[in-house]
Amino acid sequence: MCGIVGLFLKDQSLAPQLGAMLTDMLITMTDRGPDSAGIAIYGGSEAGRAKLTVQSHTPDADFETLAADLSEALQDQVSLQQIDTHAVLDLASEKLADARRHLAAHHDSVRVMSEGESLEIYKEVGLPKDVAARFDLGSMSGSHGIGHTRMATESAVTTMGAHPFNTGLDQCLVHNGSLSNHNSLRRKLRREGVHIQTENDTEVGAAYLTWKMREGASLGEALESSLDDLDGFFTFVVGTKDGFGVVRDPIACKPAVMAETDQYVAFGSEYRALVNLPGIEDARVWEPEPATVYFWSHNDASTSQDKAA
Repeated sequence: MCGIVGLFLKDQSLAPQLGAMLTDMLITMTDRGPDSAGIAIYGGSEAGRAKLTVQSHTPDADFETLAADLSEALQDQVSLQQIDTHAVLDLASEKLADARRHLAAHHDSVRVMSEGESLEIYKEVGLPKDVAARFDLGSMSGSHGIGHTRMATESAVTTMGAHPFNTGLDQCLVHNGSLSNHNSLRRKLRREGVHIQTENDTEVGAAYLTWKMREGASLGEALESSLDDLDGFFTFVVGTKDGFGVVRDPIACKPAVMAETDQYVAFGSEYRALVNLPGIEDARVWEPEPATVYFWSHNDASTSQDKAA
């Protein structure tokens, strides 16, 4: 049992409140997952620049000279903003792969949480309210975001085992449920060259979507394929640079509720996660259908909702 939330803003005047609204939603789900918590925030981006969000258990030591070391190694300017145990590295987009290789070779105590043009992921072990306070999540702004409170069932309670999981540029996933074929699928995806860092079943779900899209599928098509290729019970909320998507397995035993107004689309494991959102009393509220892909994009004002075959 875990708690997942998501918020997609149609009205960008709400952008400065995104972090505060998501934090409130996340804390409300504490009893569904008190082990760890995390939030993915999609904020602004700059052409030609990328963000690499990293984590360390000894951040003051590891982050002190990290930007200077990467700048020298990459022969390009890298800046760093530390936020508690995490830091956001700003660097040229074409240097991302080189930066990851350098970190793996020379900074093995620094772990990559996310990479992309607009995505930042913050996650740690602890109660959601404590994790949110450590990173001051309530002050963050953005266009959309997703979050997760975890009750561990498939792997240890660690920072790396917390959600969201990022396996592709500006792509991340949170999950409520359990995938039964994640071990065999993990081996297959690693053979295909997909980077997977943990033994967590959710990261395999995220990596599966990354692989399908790398092979040419759209996110909607990848989510539909997951209904055939992933065994188990799951509700997925997926974030991309431009929007977010939702899908539930055909049995749909994991709870989920959505709400839509002229200002936003919101997702919660339970309705109580949504009750403090502005205008919720006038929202269209519904339970997402089983085996149905929902997606909202800032590049398309319309709602995408497709029945899986």
